[in-house]
This record gives sequence, C-alpha cells and structure tokens, in this order.
Amino acid sequence: MSTIKTINLKNRPQGKPQLSDFDFTTAEVAELKEGEVLLKTTYVSVDPYLRGRMVDAESYIEPFELNKPIVSGCVAEVLESKDSALSAGDFVTGLLEWKEQQVTKAEQLKKVDPNQAPLSAYLGVLGATGLTAYFGLTDIGKPNKGETLLVSGAAGAVGTVVGQIGKILGLRIVGIAGTDEKIEMIKSEFGYDEGINYKTTGNMKEAIAKACPDGVDIYYDNVGGEISEAALFNINKFSRTVVCGAISVYNATEMPKSISVQPFLIKKSSSMQGFVIFDYKDRHPEGIQQLATWLKEGKLQYEETIQEGFDNIPQAFLDLFEGKNKGKMLVKV
Repeated sequence: MSTIKTINLKNRPQGKPQLSDFDFTTAEVAELKEGEVLLKTTYVSVDPYLRGRMVDAESYIEPFELNKPIVSGCVAEVLESKDSALSAGDFVTGLLEWKEQQVTKAEQLKKVDPNQAPLSAYLGVLGATGLTAYFGLTDIGKPNKGETLLVSGAAGAVGTVVGQIGKILGLRIVGIAGTDEKIEMIKSEFGYDEGINYKTTGNMKEAIAKACPDGVDIYYDNVGGEISEAALFNINKFSRTVVCGAISVYNATEMPKSISVQPFLIKKSSSMQGFVIFDYKDRHPEGIQQLATWLKEGKLQYEETIQEGFDNIPQAFLDLFEGKNKGKMLVKV
C-alpha cells in the first residue's frame, strides 16, 4: 500500500494565514470499496473563500476541522475504479482533499473531457469561477445593454470573467485592480473600457466618478472594504450591487468599521444582494453550457496563475492575499 502526502489545517489563523497554520502528514491510501475510485490529484484550486472555512463559526459551509485535510475544488485522474461510471484514465472534478492520492465515492465526482478544454479550465472559466461570474452578473446584476458595470478585483479569477460577460451583453466595463500591469491586462485582454489602480489612487470616490461619468448601474463587488464604500457614492437610481467577495476584510481580527449603506440604497432605490455559488447548484449545467459556448466562439478568454508542486499549495493560497495572481490561482501537482 502506497504512502501519500496530505495537507491539514494545523491552526486557526489569527489575521493573515501563515505557512505555520498548515501541516504536512503522510498516510496510506485506503482500500477501494464498491462504488469508489482511487484518484491522483492533477490540479488544485486555491480560493479566497477557503479563509472563511478556517474560522470555527457558522457560515454557508462547514468550517474545516483542525488536524484534518483541507478541501477545495480539484481536477484528478482516475487510477483505479470500482464504479461502472468511471474508468482508469478518466479525469474528474470535485471537492477533494489536499492529498496526492485519495479514495472517494464516484457519485461525488463529475467527469470532464480534456479534449473539450484544458483540464485547468474546469476549475476556472468552466468551473465555480465562471459560474460565479455568470450567475452573479446575469441573475443578480440584471444587466441592460448600455449600462455601466464597475468590477472590483477585476484582474482576479472572477473579475476577469465578469468583465467579459458584461462586454458580451453590451455593457460599459470599468475595473479596479492593484497594479498598472493588471490594469493594462484587463483592458487589452479582457475588454475593460477603463481601469483604476486603487493602490496609486488617492481618492477612490473621485476616481470612480471620473471613470464612470454616467454613474454605476451595476457594481460587482469582489473585495468589500473602502473600495466598495467609494462605489456607493457613485451608484445610480435603481442600481444593483452584487456582493460576491470581501477579500479585503477576510483577515481582519476585529469587525471593520464602515459607513452605513442604508441611506445610499434608500436614496437611489438601489438593491444589494450577496450570494454564493452553491445557491445556483441546480442551474450549474445551464451556466456551464453558456460559458462553454462563449469559450468555443472565442468570446471568452481566461488568465491563470499556475504554481507547480503539491508542497507549494499553502504558499499559493497565501499569495492570493498579496494579489500575486492574475486570473485563477491553481497548483499543478
């Protein structure tokens, strides 16, 4: 029986996670039972929302247990199968443990076709990332042609897809990111009409007003915090704010102080709605079909930052909070 590496949550982070919060252990691979498959991990997705699962608090998904493996979206190869639906050599996606190899139930996996798209795409533009962008913008943002869409975290995994979908739907797109290089990327590669580097901008309220002279009809919020407060001063009548993420405050050790949103929403008859992609699980096939069509038609591009090596998974996760990723952050095992 072979021995494999596992990455566990050792400590619940206080503030920004550290490498010392993770623990590497070794274990033997379990024996296969009927209905199970043996998998070899190929790609691992590291995502900001995992930070929330490291806290022992009630949320939309169970927190990670200490000294147990961390779980995230993965692509894996089937090495051995005791289920008729999957065979050795097939590739699958699913929520899997951070292990080099593992045994899991076949019914919890989705088979993917490496000939239809690169395997990494099934964790990004054709996976949870793309679906988050698609449903957040189309279902909550309710876009109308000619409107202005403002996206924070525009150079990230979700933001790069949101902007492109907005462009497909006939919106004017303005993105917020943290370097001049990222601003150039979202404009040249992902169709953004304008970009704001929040790290070199002294007054975000004024910068948004200048970049969005007709105001903001849809704000797709990936970051929260002061950037999102500045956006509130620029929203239009009947605007929609899509609250997707709040990476700017995920590592806060105290509840952040912020302005009250209610006067803005009342004055502008504006809506603000948060969501998680699990809310749309019954509609995932619909979203994947549309995204795959746009990808095939060349209307969607995607950016990936791929780290190499199983041992580098924790560092890749930490790099998210330093903004070191362009597009989707993945680890190729």
